Amino acid sequence: MADDSHRLVIVRHAKSAWPDGVPDEKRPLNKRGRRDAPAVGRWLRKRIGRPRAVVCSPAARTRETWELVADELGKAPDPVFDKRVYEASAKKLLAVVRDLPDGVGPAVLIGHNPGLADLVELLTGKSPEMKTSAIAVLDVAGSWADVRPGGAALVEYATPRG
Repeated sequence: MADDSHRLVIVRHAKSAWPDGVPDEKRPLNKRGRRDAPAVGRWLRKRIGRPRAVVCSPAARTRETWELVADELGKAPDPVFDKRVYEASAKKLLAVVRDLPDGVGPAVLIGHNPGLADLVELLTGKSPEMKTSAIAVLDVAGSWADVRPGGAALVEYATPRG
């Protein structure tokens, strides 16, 4: 894509633990997740470069995923932690994407399933399996504010492992 200002990179958080008595939003990454998240960062560095914007769910596992990804990117942007991304539907995630500042890209959205998988399908008509640490790279037509269902192309999909 010649103009990367309209590239959206959707990342599902790395594998999380299920400790007893820990609320869902506070669940940390497990050992595999802490190993895979840096692999996501290396993949992004090689394939996408440094993102210009990051919107992340405030859940512990997404925050930790971003920290480990960012460590691999060099100078990474500060993330925006948006409560709308936690337990979000595709419709709510689309509103988050539409709120990205014009001219900012590539942009990374880090969140959870099933919302992320549903968002990829809503925007592209494709249904890649958004396993933990999965990445879907979309090229979006028009401005962020104008993103519509069917208005993006799935250009790459990967599930990097550490």
